Amino acid sequence: MSVMVSTRSPDTAAGLRPGGIRSGNHPWRIRLVSHARRRESAYFRAAKKTAKKILAELGEEDLPYGPRPSASEHWEMHHGGSLWVRTTSGWRLYRARVGIEWSMQFCADPTRVDRLRRDAAELVAAFPFTLPALAALGYEEAEELLRTPITDADGVEAWTDSLFNACVPLSRGDHQGILPKVPGEHHYPWPVKSADYIRYDDFHLWVTLPDGTHGAVTPVDRRGSGDGHVRLVHVPEGSTAADTLARAQDHGEMAVLPPNSSAALQAFAAQIEPGRRTASGPLAPRARPRTRAAGRGRRAAGDP
Repeated sequence: MSVMVSTRSPDTAAGLRPGGIRSGNHPWRIRLVSHARRRESAYFRAAKKTAKKILAELGEEDLPYGPRPSASEHWEMHHGGSLWVRTTSGWRLYRARVGIEWSMQFCADPTRVDRLRRDAAELVAAFPFTLPALAALGYEEAEELLRTPITDADGVEAWTDSLFNACVPLSRGDHQGILPKVPGEHHYPWPVKSADYIRYDDFHLWVTLPDGTHGAVTPVDRRGSGDGHVRLVHVPEGSTAADTLARAQDHGEMAVLPPNSSAALQAFAAQIEPGRRTASGPLAPRARPRTRAAGRGRRAAGDP
């Protein structure tokens, strides 16, 4: 796999070559055990019911993360810090500074969770239509949740499963999918995954690397610049490119793939003419200058 590392000097470049394979002398084991089915709290049931009512009011262009699920699917509610507010033009979703996954509540410090509550209360106070609108939808507990200090595990549980944390609406793939199908938020770093919601439809963020693993790449310049290099921004730990990417980041450099690499050709496939051997050059006439947000989350053809 040909990976170029953007460097400040030839000496630095020499120090950023893959370091080979390493192994340790301390084996580890993970036990897989059966456990009782996860209990869905009354807090979560009420929050989900309310979120679905909110989503039913939203037009397709106002949905926060992609298109409405098909009739055979359904929204999955992600515990990702869902701060729903009612504005003069309708419902809007903001993301909290921190979202609390369901299992994370058992290590959550109530004092720190209470700071999230205070953040949410301050935001909601800036949108005075919110609490009356939530009460009209039957979510009358909203005001009490926002004004009650969180001091113990019961308070943490109530907040974790509330509308203000547990209801980021995602498709099953965007929630917990794994490449080569759809990258889910649970498995891929948010700074990379979030680009799925704002990228151009015809730029393929996720690519298959020569060793068969899947990574994410970004352009190194503006659309239409003609520069076909791509920056490698994420690879799984087992990838042969992992050491190079890690060392580049340690040195504050970029791991860059050339325009004729398979990754660059995949990334720009919908922006270049079929059969072209380099991603550099002018945009093809068929290239579509539209973001995924404008396309309501549709995936570009050929996306993994």
